[in-house]
Amino acid sequence: MKNLLIKVQNLMDKTQQLNLIAPLALRLYLFPVFWVAGMHKLTTFDDIVMWFGNAEWGLGLPFPIVMAALATAAEVVGSVFILMGFATRWATIPLMFTMIVAAVSVHWQHGWQAVHDLMSPWANAKSEGAIERLDKAKEILQEYGNYEWLTEHGNFIVSNNGIEWAVTYFIMLLALFFLGGGKFVSLDYWIRRRCMSK
Repeated sequence: MKNLLIKVQNLMDKTQQLNLIAPLALRLYLFPVFWVAGMHKLTTFDDIVMWFGNAEWGLGLPFPIVMAALATAAEVVGSVFILMGFATRWATIPLMFTMIVAAVSVHWQHGWQAVHDLMSPWANAKSEGAIERLDKAKEILQEYGNYEWLTEHGNFIVSNNGIEWAVTYFIMLLALFFLGGGKFVSLDYWIRRRCMSK
């Protein structure tokens, strides 16, 4: 048994030679997340500025034009850099900062869950009320709508808007910060290789 475990461990250790896979997977996953968010901010920039600055129904942040421009640039430029594996570690820094700001200023008050789920260890009384509203919405749709068509590709959910996704993206960006763009499939690798060969 001991020899088998040693052989398995040695085989797992050899996967370090394939250290391009994890960074590439993270980059391919994170690119559309931040590209879509950044393009939304870019195309609705005036609304984003108002939301950033308004304390009554928005975030109430100081310098809303500057903050909106920085968040938009971080997401649009950062997503492209991450996709190409160019200045990967540098690109993750403003995106991690953006995720911290989003978690604290937008999502914190809603707790952990991104989607209400009573099975979650962090479910609370708000989750129970959300599930009741979801059940009522399902009843109405089953009675008055084409429920089979509406749920053909998935079930209805109630968004909780908690910090779960912001924290998840932060952790993925943090991993990418330490891993870098990866071997062979990133511009960082080829730039470093060319510079070190001179």
